[in-house]
Amino acid sequence: MRASELRELSVVELEERLVQLRTDLTKERASVASGSRAEKPAKIRNLRRGIARVLTIMGQKAEAKQVDARGEAK
Repeated sequence: MRASELRELSVVELEERLVQLRTDLTKERASVASGSRAEKPAKIRNLRRGIARVLTIMGQKAEAKQVDARGEAK
């Protein structure tokens, strides 16, 4: 999923996406650890990058919310 698409999602949807990505990453790592060969070797890297994207956007949204709250308090 592209970052622009993720920015359109709500925080709750981002959290759900994060849980799904982490679950997929755990499954992929378990399959590699059990000795089976990964169908797509780059899938683990892409999952990690997806998790990083979601966390980054969640942080940006939280920071924007704090800035808005500080601006209104003045």
